Amino acid sequence: MGSLRAFAVSLCGDKERADDLVQETLFKAWNHLDSFKEGTNLKAWLFTILRNTYFSERRKRRREVEDADGTYAARLATHPEQHGHMDLQDFRAVLVQLPDDQREALVLVGAAGFSYDEAAEICGCAVGTIKSRV
Repeated sequence: MGSLRAFAVSLCGDKERADDLVQETLFKAWNHLDSFKEGTNLKAWLFTILRNTYFSERRKRRREVEDADGTYAARLATHPEQHGHMDLQDFRAVLVQLPDDQREALVLVGAAGFSYDEAAEICGCAVGTIKSRV
């Protein structure tokens, strides 16, 4: 049984799928025991059933698209050129490179949630200046 499972793993590359394949092989062999010729190699017969079962399922799966979790559809989707998020460390690294007045305006409006008018009052400048800094 171990060598049958090892062969199944070598075919499909997945231990869980290999276990299913071995189980299906043994089920088919049991149901078709009358087709086994006594005196022939039982191990070779089981390996042949396993191999044929694997390739039959593989052909069947080629005709079908299995996408229960949407992974296939996600690969077909066009992703934006830019990332939608930045790591916090990347953000901090970029933020410290900004001039003080621009960084201050961005933090007040973008991070702290102040309106342009409130940020302008805090910084002691015109609203248009805050807008241009952000």
